[in-house]
Amino acid sequence: MTPGKLAEVLGEPPAPEGGWESEAVYVSAAAPRRGVPPDELAGRVRALPGVRAVEVRRDGLLRITVSAPGELLEWLEPPRVPVPAWPDAPRTWDNPGFVVRYGHARACAVLRWARELGVPETGFRPELLDDPRDRRVLRLLAELPGRAGSRDPGWESYLVRLALAYHDAHEQAPAVPKGDEPPVAVHTARVRLAAAVAAVLPGPDRL
Repeated sequence: MTPGKLAEVLGEPPAPEGGWESEAVYVSAAAPRRGVPPDELAGRVRALPGVRAVEVRRDGLLRITVSAPGELLEWLEPPRVPVPAWPDAPRTWDNPGFVVRYGHARACAVLRWARELGVPETGFRPELLDDPRDRRVLRLLAELPGRAGSRDPGWESYLVRLALAYHDAHEQAPAVPKGDEPPVAVHTARVRLAAAVAAVLPGPDRL
């Protein structure tokens, strides 16, 4: 189940809720907005593969828990994000421009290293993106459809948050094998995650 399938049933993309470290939850206001009985819409959502649970809240909103949040990478089409006018210097963590550009460069480096180390491009298994650091990045990527359609998307703060989450994942949930390790399926999944981040964060491919 991808968010795209959810959007088809709901009539609009759902919004992510919570931190996703332990469970991946979307919330949808489609039922009250469309005038559809919430229980009826919840039944349609429950029938989708990959939906773990659907709760109808008192306000008529649907709370949807999915099994494999990484499936959003199979559907995500990153929007064009305007590049903030951040200065190039100083190249320290105090400069949000450096944080974001370095995040992009790191993600691009992962793609290069993956090719050099023979990480398979095929065989993506989204359920393997279950490390809390991977899930935090996925949670932020899940905000993209809603932000792209908002009149006040808040791109500057969003890009910094995504970059910081990716730096954490890059350092503590490696996307490429270390030393003599062979590439395995989790590396393929994390390289796919890096590609999504590189497509969103602006910056040069190398710093």
